[in-house]
Amino acid sequence: MSSHVLLTHQTRYRYDRPVFLGPQTIRLRPSRSARTPVRAYALRVDPAECQQSWQQDEFGNQVAEVVFAERVTHFDITVRLEADLSPRNAFDFTLTPEARHWAPPVALDAVSPAGYAPLQRQQQAAQQQQAGAAMFAPRSGLYSPDEQAALSAYRATPAAGPYLHAFLADWVKKASCDTLDMLVALNRALAGHIGYQVRLEPGIWSPEETLARETGSCRDSAWLMIAVLRHLGFAARFVSGYLLQSTRTAEGEETLTCDLHAWAEAFLPGAGWVGFDTTSGLLTAQGHLPLAATPAPEQAAPVSGLLDQCNATFDVSMQTVRLVIPENV
Repeated sequence: MSSHVLLTHQTRYRYDRPVFLGPQTIRLRPSRSARTPVRAYALRVDPAECQQSWQQDEFGNQVAEVVFAERVTHFDITVRLEADLSPRNAFDFTLTPEARHWAPPVALDAVSPAGYAPLQRQQQAAQQQQAGAAMFAPRSGLYSPDEQAALSAYRATPAAGPYLHAFLADWVKKASCDTLDMLVALNRALAGHIGYQVRLEPGIWSPEETLARETGSCRDSAWLMIAVLRHLGFAARFVSGYLLQSTRTAEGEETLTCDLHAWAEAFLPGAGWVGFDTTSGLLTAQGHLPLAATPAPEQAAPVSGLLDQCNATFDVSMQTVRLVIPENV
């Protein structure tokens, strides 16, 4: 069976009256660095009476800027692309010798015993934070001075709340010193700890809320993974993209589905950006097609822009078709 797939992704906005739309930014073009080959791509916007231009944002993403001169009652976006989903080895990379072994952050305070109840661990973490001492001080050596400067936006680490503080304390005690082994285990551990749920409402839960609830959407889990990675000294970024995967119907037939998805990427010297899907606990592979990679989730929204106050409805659909590619004779 051919590994080439044609995806049609339609997004439709309907407004209850004619409205002025401010400039709209569309982040629905696969990254040039995507490891899944994209053979063809087309973006169509309706109403067609608009100005459309392609730009590169400050994070290297290809984005379309759309400007409407007149009021509109609808705004439709259609993406069509052909991707080659031939299997690839997610571990096909090599780390530099300096990056192969990871030095855990220096623990400046006694860590919480793994057996503490959540409330006890929260109380101990709060006492440590009130004492004015940082829980972790990452050791240098993973990144060169030039890399540290270039990756500064992806290393910004807010203070950890009690739940994140307790998770980090527990993880540092048992983490492998082999960089890749540690990261793979961390991704699996978070996937096992955080149950997946579909969340249609906008916004991202904080890492603290996701840990407290022990559930979250793909974007919540990805943001949690990023927070943990940064506290452990890694540069990490948020990625939004398409996830194409095979599933089976109730009748047992194989079918291909596509959804908008989110995952985390860590920068590993020698390998570059490596993707970790904290929803599945796996590394990203041929079915993960990145569209936008940014320091924070809100910067990776598929569509963003201003509009007049109105009542709006939103609809999205995705269709996938496997293409028959003739073999070369």
